[in-house]
Amino acid sequence: MQAFELTELLEQAASDDQRYLEFLRVPDLSVGLYQLAAGEADPQSPHQEDEVYYVISARARIEVGDETRPVQAGSIVYVAAEVPHKFMDIEEDMQILVFFAPAETH
Repeated sequence: MQAFELTELLEQAASDDQRYLEFLRVPDLSVGLYQLAAGEADPQSPHQEDEVYYVISARARIEVGDETRPVQAGSIVYVAAEVPHKFMDIEEDMQILVFFAPAETH
């Protein structure tokens, strides 16, 4: 079994000054913690894998393809592989769990 505590992941990401902290990787799945500060621009580009975002904390919007919607704590968003997407209008610091399937290529 592999088990994780969010508080420990947040501490590790802060101590390493990482925007993205991958903490689980198996062939068909990878999971990480993604953080963006209020007012920050989201620098990501489309991925080769499908992904799911689970928003832990935030007030912002997400643009996926030609659709835009608000996100907040508890929002879950699916993004298909290769689809352009980004978080925008980040009003509150964002903490997001990101699930890639298969595991994200680096």
